[in-house]
Amino acid sequence: MSSTFIMAIDQGTTSSRTCIINQAGGLVAEARETFKQIFPKPGWVEHDPEDIWYSTQRSMRLALEKAGIKGSQIQAVGITNQRETVMLWDAKTKKALHNAIVWQCRRTQEICERLKKAKKEKMITAKTGLVLDPYFSATKIQWLFKNVPNAMKKAREGHVLAGTVDTFLLWKLTNGQSHKTDVSNASRTMLMNIHTGWWDEELLKLFNVPESILPEICPSNADFGRTQGLGFMPDGIPITGILGDQQSALFGQTCFDIGDSKCTFGTGSFLLLNTGKKAVKSKNKLLTTIAWKLKDGELVYALEGGAFVCGAAVQWLRDGLGLFQQSSDIEALAKTVDDTQGVEFVPALTGLGAPHWKPEARGVISGLTRGTTKAHVARATLEAMALQNVDILVTMQKDLGKKIRSVRVDGGAAANDLLMQMQADYCGVNVVRPQNLETTALGAAFIAGLGCGMWKDLEEIRRVWKINKEFKVKMTPAKRKERMLRWEKALEKV
Repeated sequence: MSSTFIMAIDQGTTSSRTCIINQAGGLVAEARETFKQIFPKPGWVEHDPEDIWYSTQRSMRLALEKAGIKGSQIQAVGITNQRETVMLWDAKTKKALHNAIVWQCRRTQEICERLKKAKKEKMITAKTGLVLDPYFSATKIQWLFKNVPNAMKKAREGHVLAGTVDTFLLWKLTNGQSHKTDVSNASRTMLMNIHTGWWDEELLKLFNVPESILPEICPSNADFGRTQGLGFMPDGIPITGILGDQQSALFGQTCFDIGDSKCTFGTGSFLLLNTGKKAVKSKNKLLTTIAWKLKDGELVYALEGGAFVCGAAVQWLRDGLGLFQQSSDIEALAKTVDDTQGVEFVPALTGLGAPHWKPEARGVISGLTRGTTKAHVARATLEAMALQNVDILVTMQKDLGKKIRSVRVDGGAAANDLLMQMQADYCGVNVVRPQNLETTALGAAFIAGLGCGMWKDLEEIRRVWKINKEFKVKMTPAKRKERMLRWEKALEKV
């Protein structure tokens, strides 16, 4: 059998997943490995880098076994990843200096507050398109250098490497031969100037990060290196695509034109809107980010808004409160009631993201009565997941200056028909669900396939994408306005 498969590695917040994709864009096999979440203090979130690497390797091996193919039949590897999560490791010992600090972690809030008082936020936003928040990598790296013994000394001696998860996995996959990243991941570090596409000297000085420890920034479909020393795959398989997870979902949804948008329902929910070659500056606290850059092409930008807790709220109901056994059970439970009977849930369990940016916010469930049941709480949770996205979408339309025609959806919760209808009704735009909900992995496959020549151009990729269902707006504008007013009152309580 010829080499006609792409291996897409999707390293996420709670699991590492590998998908085998064929030339028709079909999912041949999938394997997922969960790993431990580490919470040293309230608001702190870490991952063990070795857990990330072990779970990734295991998912790769299992995916090959499930597909019934050999590693030699993989034409190329693509990587997509949780973006702002960052780590330091020793290039000589190949060991991490500390656990990875996860994008959800709020430990650097004080650093951010000091920088705001020093009036640095305007400069940071102008160069990076980001708001000054613990979410991003720069303050995490700064914290590591301040708190890990001898980290800066080792860095000055040339032993320390830094990177987001894509960089770490690439370094491991190539047996330490390649220390690179792509523009989409670099744009989330708060260390790259999104207008030049390279590390920014002023930002590096501000956060005290030596440029020598950072990876080379490459186009998203560059030749990133070759596999080496894996055992279960031969040496020499090219790694030809890297995208941060949300940009990868945008690419996997074939949102190649200006105004195309998608919403991914994962641990958090993230809306991205393609703005083309123009870096649209948000007047409403959205992020201006790089979507991708193709070889010999220009930078493509996007507006982004993210709610930090989406699927994680369902996990909390399942694991923290024990309301149901499996996350998928929430739809049936919520359908047993017609409405929430006044229950509102603002799932600010790790602060509020765009467009509010309140890292100190905490979750609130209000409107409880003696008649409240777990079904009402379940339905309020689904409504909150959709309502958070309305706040972001309305803001995007203001920044773009025109109404968005439709939103493409993906991620695990996009399979929930009730949630998708809520999303269409509350947003007032049609919601389009593709046949393949795992578009984050599909985007990694598409970008790697472009890099290795499996697909010749974007039009060929566009023909591979297929619709599953379109959810049309059913709610009247008056009902929508009434619902949003109740949501706004609930937000005032956090």
